[in-house]
Amino acid sequence: MDAMTKTTGAPARQEVAVAFDRVSKTYGNVHAVDRLSLTLHPGETVALLGPNGAGKSTTLDLLLGLRQPDSGTVQVFGTGPREAIVAGRVGAMLQSGGLMDEVTVAELVTLACALHPRPHPVSDVLARAGVTPIADRKVNKLSGGQEQRVRFALATAGDSDLIVLDEPTTGMDVTARQAFWATMRDQADQGRTVLFATHYLEEADAIADRVLVLHRGRLLADGTAAEIKAKAGARRVSFDLEGAIDEPALRALPFLTALTVSGQTVRMQSTDADATVHALYGLGLYPRNLEVAGLGLEQAFVALTAAEEAKQS
Repeated sequence: MDAMTKTTGAPARQEVAVAFDRVSKTYGNVHAVDRLSLTLHPGETVALLGPNGAGKSTTLDLLLGLRQPDSGTVQVFGTGPREAIVAGRVGAMLQSGGLMDEVTVAELVTLACALHPRPHPVSDVLARAGVTPIADRKVNKLSGGQEQRVRFALATAGDSDLIVLDEPTTGMDVTARQAFWATMRDQADQGRTVLFATHYLEEADAIADRVLVLHRGRLLADGTAAEIKAKAGARRVSFDLEGAIDEPALRALPFLTALTVSGQTVRMQSTDADATVHALYGLGLYPRNLEVAGLGLEQAFVALTAAEEAKQS
């Protein structure tokens, strides 16, 4: 099986893993999280997306009890976040905070296992994270990708029911990223909930059962990757033209939402691709290699957030 292919998680238990109920958090005049409500279930692999400033980090901080909401409630497996963490039900891999210096990888992982109420064997944790070959290396001598794998080891040191990951594959090479996500799919298949924030939208598209899109602290979209793409309501149109390209005439085509011209290749986005292509032929143009397709997740994400910005401006 390809390392970037989604699998269906284990059958979900009736228990709710995470519940945000009208949660708000402000910093001065900035609404980092604005009346956010969402529910996550066991066995789901969920991607958390949003532009910079959308509230992703604050949402994760609230989920992990690192910050308290100004209003609303956050529950993790029916209790407060801190209670769930003390019970060993949550493992987290965050970008913020450093690792201990002057200790080896094995020593740090051993400490994490010793502190977890339901620890895994240290050797299993090292192997799962792919850090056995560097177990004797000092943490402050690691590369960025190696540090990420150590953070992953710490997040999975025990038998947690929810794994929270903030930009988990930053600094990893392609092979390490594929191995990482294979491990995460295995965790979901065992009934664990995996929630990850990422800027690699191709990972969200390939890995997540469900995608949450935040914008200015609110939930803009919630669904499968296919549903998010459909929600954007646009399609891609690409073709080649011979001779000089009249870009202003192309920009005047109906239902066009985006246009780029690279050499003789034209790429468009349209909310009614059939009408746009019909009008294209009406200009007396004869496009070659014409392709019409749905938006990718990254393009849909950009279209949704741009449309929301336009409504709020």
